[in-house]
Amino acid sequence: MARTPSASPPARRERGFEPTGGLLKHQIRSVGESRGFAVARLLTHWAEIAGEELARCTRPVKVGYGREGMGASLTLLTTGAMAPMVEMQKDRLRERVNAAYGYAAISRILITQTAASGFAEGQAEFRPAPKTPAPPDPVTLAKAAETAAPVKDPALRAALEAMAQNILTRRNPKEGA
Repeated sequence: MARTPSASPPARRERGFEPTGGLLKHQIRSVGESRGFAVARLLTHWAEIAGEELARCTRPVKVGYGREGMGASLTLLTTGAMAPMVEMQKDRLRERVNAAYGYAAISRILITQTAASGFAEGQAEFRPAPKTPAPPDPVTLAKAAETAAPVKDPALRAALEAMAQNILTRRNPKEGA
């Protein structure tokens, strides 16, 4: 049976696997722009732009556009001990950042300090340490096992049991606990 010209096949990607960055490019750009990073290259290539020495002790946090309209402010996060060293290199760093943008986009560099405990082995890590959850009580474990017991597949049963434990141990905001 011949295909009529009006009936077209469904749209299909014919390139095979696509890089994740390409699929998420628009979402990453919108999140970056909401924090002031119109050029995501500043975040992704910070070590190349700032240099290895400064990249070890600083992180770009925000690009803010003031009311003056002439140039933006780049806010850097560093430790209190490194702040004077970064302060002395602000002009050179501003030139390097503007070279990455391709024009004089940054007119000021602001330095924000954090405690030294946020830096591990010279690398800035700004996320708090995850809290380890308390082990669930035996009653909750028994209820979760009972809920998942009818399932025959051991992997699926284990996954359902873990999900049941999560649901049963979740705090209820209406209870205030």
